[in-house]
Amino acid sequence: MTPARTWLTIALLFLAAAVNYIDRGSLSVAAPSLINEFSLSPVQMGFLLSAFFWTYTAFQLLAGWMVDRYPITWVFGIGYFLWSAATMGSAFAAGVVSLAVLRMLLGMGESVAFPCYSKIIAAGFPLERRGLPNALLEAGTKLGPAIGTLVGGLLVANYGWRTMFFTLGLGSLFWLIPWSIWAPRPEAGAARATVSATGPSMLRILKRRDAWGTFIGNFCYTYAYYFLLTWLPSYLVKERHVSLAEMGVMGSIPFLFSAISAVICGWASDAWIRRGGSPTRVRKTFVITGLLLSTIMVPAALVENLSVSIALLSVAYAAFGIYASNHWAITQTLAGTEAAGTWTGLQNTIGNLSGIIAPIATGYVVQQTGSFFWAFVSPAALALVGVCCYLFLVGSVAPVDWTEPEIT
Repeated sequence: MTPARTWLTIALLFLAAAVNYIDRGSLSVAAPSLINEFSLSPVQMGFLLSAFFWTYTAFQLLAGWMVDRYPITWVFGIGYFLWSAATMGSAFAAGVVSLAVLRMLLGMGESVAFPCYSKIIAAGFPLERRGLPNALLEAGTKLGPAIGTLVGGLLVANYGWRTMFFTLGLGSLFWLIPWSIWAPRPEAGAARATVSATGPSMLRILKRRDAWGTFIGNFCYTYAYYFLLTWLPSYLVKERHVSLAEMGVMGSIPFLFSAISAVICGWASDAWIRRGGSPTRVRKTFVITGLLLSTIMVPAALVENLSVSIALLSVAYAAFGIYASNHWAITQTLAGTEAAGTWTGLQNTIGNLSGIIAPIATGYVVQQTGSFFWAFVSPAALALVGVCCYLFLVGSVAPVDWTEPEIT
């Protein structure tokens, strides 16, 4: 693709990433209303919030395999349609069971997203320019919840949760029109070559220590992020006693900080490398700094003043943006074009186990203690584990030579 066409694709993926997280986070916005309407306990709500991640995690390996072998235009387009339809269909859910099934369909559709992102960026950008496109997509994943929490909160407050799901799902389907026009197209014969391409096996990737460093490091980050993505609205309503409308406004602020920091840090990391900085030093500096700074979420849960708490949460979310601006660049550099989809699928499979665990574990903690304090401590502790992964398991951030014979 030409540079202009490549950046047009990134713009479309930025919008898709925003929609992805609007739809993913919509249930958390509706959670306070659903808890009242269906008389759900915190544990029951935790299981419902985690339902999305059951299929999202399970289908990552298949999604990564498909992305490395079939045209991305179709793989991503079909997945996008499925997740948008599932969101819109949630408006007609008759109860908790049907809502859980639709959330699982949402997870199936969204499973293709990050393997597609990684494949496109690995193929379209040299390693010293991957920070910014990755950061833009990560900004989309942060801007999406900001918009979803704000707009969704206002829709729920004024029209109910069913109207919110229908509006968000229907609106997101319009993205498929520009995607059908400007999506990346394979060169002549490339589709057949892609299907027959072999690349490294999943087992070969799993044997690498640096792969496990990215897998576990990503798990530690996603646990913290998904805990806040799924439970922040309920935390604000239950613990901070704000209204649904106020929750929509306050809950969107931290996500905006995260989106801004992701873009700034993605640009800064690329600029540092172009000025001679080692990709290993640059990428690791950003991901480690982000993980360390995210632990400020603990005092955010301790302070009594709501404004101070939101400010501290905004700093913690900005830290997520610092981390997210570079962690996929590490994966894409190590994996290369041959393995970007498969490696990303494996990384997302393990990383998103946190999406299954975090909502349920939080529900248990809140139900047993009557407070969110220990729910904030757990992800902060995991962030420190993630720091150790990037320090001691991930080696040099340089492309793996998959043509070398495997050492057994």
